[in-house]
Amino acid sequence: MITKKLDHVALSVTNIERSMKFYCDILGARKIRILECGSDSLLGTVVGMPGCAARICHLQFGDTMIELFEYSSPKGKPLTSASTQADNGWTHLGLTSSDVREDYRELCSRGVEFLSGPVEFRPDVWIVYFRGPDGEVCELRQTPPGDSDPGE
Repeated sequence: MITKKLDHVALSVTNIERSMKFYCDILGARKIRILECGSDSLLGTVVGMPGCAARICHLQFGDTMIELFEYSSPKGKPLTSASTQADNGWTHLGLTSSDVREDYRELCSRGVEFLSGPVEFRPDVWIVYFRGPDGEVCELRQTPPGDSDPGE
């Protein structure tokens, strides 16, 4: 039975070290482990790509894990600069913030690229979107205390 609890999200990256630095040093995730999956591992069976090889890094982010994959075989295709939030598929990783405007200033000072400045999307709900090292989009979302709305 599905438990209705989000366990993890996975992201394919071009450089796992650079992505670990971004998600750990800048966003505050904690590295749990790195797995080396060669072409003879079960990874290919699980993901439907027999013979593939990848490094996998598990990062703890609150109650959820972020799983980074750097495939060495086959190499992944980069996001295109034409990709938008309207394209089909997962569009962004949403993170909570206690102060979106302060986090925005801090991340700007660390060179993070934002799609806009913070926006009050509805009363007392602040959001802002930014890019990770491979162009992936992330969101910071601040809600008032006691707001149980899971999203916009």
